[in-house]
Amino acid sequence: MRAAVYIGDSRISIQSIPTPEVAPGEILIQVESCGICHTDLKKVEYNLLPPPRIFGHETAGVVARVGHNVSKFQPGDRVIVFHHIPCLECFYCRHRLYAQCAVYKKVGVTAGYEPAGGGFSQYVRVMDWIVERGVEKIPDGVSFDRASFVEPLNTCLKGVVQLDPKPDDVVVILGQGPIGLLFTMLVKRTGSTMVTTDTMPFRRELSSRFGAALSLDPRDAELQQRILDMTGGRGADVVIVAASAKGIAEQAVKYSRPGARILLFAQTSHQERIELSGADICVGERTIFGSYSASVDLQKESAKLVFGGELPIEELISHRFPLNEIETGIELALHPEPKSLKIIVRPQRWSE
Repeated sequence: MRAAVYIGDSRISIQSIPTPEVAPGEILIQVESCGICHTDLKKVEYNLLPPPRIFGHETAGVVARVGHNVSKFQPGDRVIVFHHIPCLECFYCRHRLYAQCAVYKKVGVTAGYEPAGGGFSQYVRVMDWIVERGVEKIPDGVSFDRASFVEPLNTCLKGVVQLDPKPDDVVVILGQGPIGLLFTMLVKRTGSTMVTTDTMPFRRELSSRFGAALSLDPRDAELQQRILDMTGGRGADVVIVAASAKGIAEQAVKYSRPGARILLFAQTSHQERIELSGADICVGERTIFGSYSASVDLQKESAKLVFGGELPIEELISHRFPLNEIETGIELALHPEPKSLKIIVRPQRWSE
């Protein structure tokens, strides 16, 4: 099969590698769609993990083969797969901090080499504990491209549940890339008033259409005053940091009121540093949350939201690339064009 292999030095190589064999309890998925996620981009850009690896974890496809003792799935089933699933028994799982579970931290989906998701390949092997609890069937009529959003939507839903915004809250969402726009869709369902920011006009237009009361350029000198005007001079009740630009976490505190809840969602690299006044948190009684990866508790709900068509998810897809053009897709994701958003890789397709 063909796969996009990370070979180090921020480089990807299209290679022919063996199709994975499945063991008892495992399944093989033919990958039809896989979204490019910024956590994978950071791993490539910053060389965070040793090569070789095959990234890609927003995976939708068709069951191609099942191992012995697999009864829940059969060849031909259309499915999405989560690459992390917790043990549900350890200290962290008992406290619902699933992303800290040792089993959760093991990647259970691979195309070969050290397991890393594998969705940027034509086939992935799904290990037994993922088959048991981390695979969802795609209903008829739902495209693979749309279905690939189940995992990223889950991660955003987890953050929204953690923040618990109320109808009388003003929520500021910093960044309106694909993840920021998913947050906008989800926060709209809570009834909160939203102010969103992004440097790109097209993304601000979409944000307004998806429910933001105001969508502004973060470079606007009047931004903080506009937020103060909307909140009786207090500042935002909730701030979601959905981008990783330098200084953005500091902006979140600046725009928030005393006692506000602030979510750091996009700060996934240890190379990203934040400088805050301790008094802004201590004296200002603000709470800063971190939220990372998906929650098994929200797996069914996130799948239902994506599959049900309630959210305008497919409007987020701006580009689709065959596997051999993945480097173009990665470059576009790292350096967006005015109207680029979510980029989908289709590993079964190949441009000549």
